Order: sequence, then structure tokens, then C-alpha cells
Amino acid sequence: MTDEDFMRHALQQARLAAGAGEVPVGALVVRAGQVIAVGRNAPIADHDPTAHAEMLALRAAAQVLGNYRLDDCELFVTLEPCAMCAGAMLHARLQRVVFGASDPKTGAAGSVLDLFSDPRLNHQTQVQGGLLGSECSALLQDFFKQKREATRATSSPLREDALRTPDARFAQLPDYPWPARYVSDLPALAGLRLHYLDLGAHDAPLTYLCLHGPAAWSYVFRQQIALFLAAGSRVVAPDLIGFGKSDKPKKEGAHTLGWHRQVLRELVERLGLFNIVLVLQDEGDLLGSALPLAAPERYVKVTTMHAAPPSELERAAYEAPFPDPGHRAALRAFPAMMSPIIGT
Repeated sequence: MTDEDFMRHALQQARLAAGAGEVPVGALVVRAGQVIAVGRNAPIADHDPTAHAEMLALRAAAQVLGNYRLDDCELFVTLEPCAMCAGAMLHARLQRVVFGASDPKTGAAGSVLDLFSDPRLNHQTQVQGGLLGSECSALLQDFFKQKREATRATSSPLREDALRTPDARFAQLPDYPWPARYVSDLPALAGLRLHYLDLGAHDAPLTYLCLHGPAAWSYVFRQQIALFLAAGSRVVAPDLIGFGKSDKPKKEGAHTLGWHRQVLRELVERLGLFNIVLVLQDEGDLLGSALPLAAPERYVKVTTMHAAPPSELERAAYEAPFPDPGHRAALRAFPAMMSPIIGT
């Protein structure tokens, strides 16, 4: 494998970090041309300020080799190391460090300071920067752009004729660690806020668009999402208006099949989705099956997923969006809407 191959492997780790809501940085340790350890940013998930991608990769490599000295190893990382990580690399006596994007705010390999070239230190590690730098930078820029957009959307005002489930209802959901994204400026939404997950690389060969049924929300796809991401695909999983973390109109009459389809069409266009595998959950097929008819060039396959009976803990998660009858208008409206006799 070449240096570029190793950096692309590190980029894949960075994308996995982004999918978990962490700053997308990935790293790996190479010895004799073989990857012996990988790491991706996990300070949020691990509640650990030292859980940078490089630190986790170094720890894993030391365990593999049974030695904290890694003097015949190389480390590849998508972002210029900070002072903490650079110090750990010097202590490990790494032979070489290769990074992708420069970090003008905290980089310790030449941007803010250069620990690796300080002659007063008793070890000097070879450093190469800029390998696939544009791709590494683009991943970071896209992540922070989406974070800013999510922050703006989160602060969008609530319409007087709708309700919004408190965030506390979604705290510590099992197996649902992904960051929330919101959009409220689609024409069909008319100011309502729609929640969706958008995970994985935007240039992935396939995008799985997961549409829940009339008694669930995007949480129902959590196991499939993990599998799709592990296979290198992009996953988009919206909560229909009235469900999940999306706004909930107070009146049942606000919901029509055609309106929900239009919202979904506009979301697909906004996100620029192509090569879509449409995954429909149980009764959701009547709602979602019409989407490929409107834009067949965007879709490659339609499949149906049947949800397993939920455990007691899972049932509580499915109920989280609906704390009282006022939040349940969509649950009351959808059974009639989803009747096969209703047209588009």
C-alpha cells in the first residue's frame, strides 16, 4: 500500500467519527507496510479530552506490540496533530508522521508551533504534511458547515399551530448516537422544522434513504443505519412531520399523503441525493413508493424492512416523541391516510 492508500484509510475513520457526531479526524499506525491500529476522534462519546484519533491509534498500537515504544512505526492522520498528540508521538519514538490538512489554530507540526523540529528534544520524528490535504480539509469544512446549519435550524421559531417535543425526551436513547440535523426552509414545510439524519460520506456509491412507517420514527432504523455506514454508504433518515424530533402540527387535518410526499421530494432535492436505495418500513411503502416515480433518475432500488417486536426499553424510545395526546395528531391521522384506496 502507498502513503495515499493509508491516508484514505484514515479518511474512512474520520468519516465514521463524523457519523457519530465527533470532529472528523481519523488516524492509523503502520508497521512494515501493514496497518496495526486505527483510531478516530471520540472525546464526546468517551467523555475524555485526550481521546483524539492519534492518541487512540497510538494506544491500540502499543497494545498490539506489547511496547509503548513504536520506533519502527509510522502514523497517518487526517489533521495536523495538536501539542498533546505531537508530544505522545515523540514519546512513542515514531519513525514518521504523515498528516493531511493543516490546523492553523492548534497545529503543532508547523502551523502554530513545531514540536517535531525542536532540537532541544531528544527525539526527532520525520513529518510530512499535506497528503490528500484538500480532501481532509473538505471533510472538516463540511462537518462544521452542517453543525452551523443545524444550530441555525435548531433556533428556528415554532409555529403557533404546532408543538415541538422537548430535547430531554430524547436523552440517552439506546443505540442512537447520531447528531440531529434540521431543515425548516423547504417550501412545503412553511416554517415547520423537519429533523433528519445525514450520515456517511456524501460521495458514497450508494445512499440509503430510510422512511419510517406511521407508528415509528427514524429510531426504528438504528441497527440498519450502523450496517449501511459500515459498508461505506451514506444514510439519510428523516422524521416525517408529526413524528420523532420533527415539529408536530396540533390538528390531524394538517396531514395529507401528497403534502408529506412533497416535503420528502424537496428534502431529496435539497440534499442532492442520487443512487438512492429507498428503504421503506412496513406500512410506509404507500407513502414512499411514489417517490421514485417522480424522479426515477435518482433511485436505483426500493426495498421494505419489517421491524422486529420492540423490547420494553425500545418501546419507551418509540414513545419518546409523543409525551401527550397533543403531540399525537399524526399518529391519529396516518391510519386513514395510508389506506391503499387513497391516491397520490
